[in-house]
Amino acid sequence: MARMTRAQREWRPGMPKKRRSTKIMFASTVLLLEAFVVFFATLAVFGLRRDEISPAVILTSGIVLSVVLILTCAVLTRKWGIGLGWVLQLVLIASGFLEPAMFAVGLAFAATWLFGIRQGIRVDRENVERDRLQAEWEKANPE
Repeated sequence: MARMTRAQREWRPGMPKKRRSTKIMFASTVLLLEAFVVFFATLAVFGLRRDEISPAVILTSGIVLSVVLILTCAVLTRKWGIGLGWVLQLVLIASGFLEPAMFAVGLAFAATWLFGIRQGIRVDRENVERDRLQAEWEKANPE
């Protein structure tokens, strides 16, 4: 049997479930999509430029960047996690020096990242307000 998390161990019947952050969900989605794009871009660069750049360098750097993008999803809840996401956006844009089409792809993903972070923050604020109002209503209207 798998180990229980702290939240599972501390749960009691009737406890409200803590909401997941929409900002983190949006950011994770963008990073996972970027990981797939980087992997396939690595294969494209390998096919187009293996005579100019060492195939080992192309494959290693592309796969490592894909794995880092995926692993970053796990640290987005930490204070520095979103900052790391921004650094990875810059890395993706800079990959345009290897394959010029990646400038457009990197900028598109950076815009998506910005939109996801801003909208996620807005939705999280609305959820906090909605939960506060719901708690007030339940307190005023006991069943």
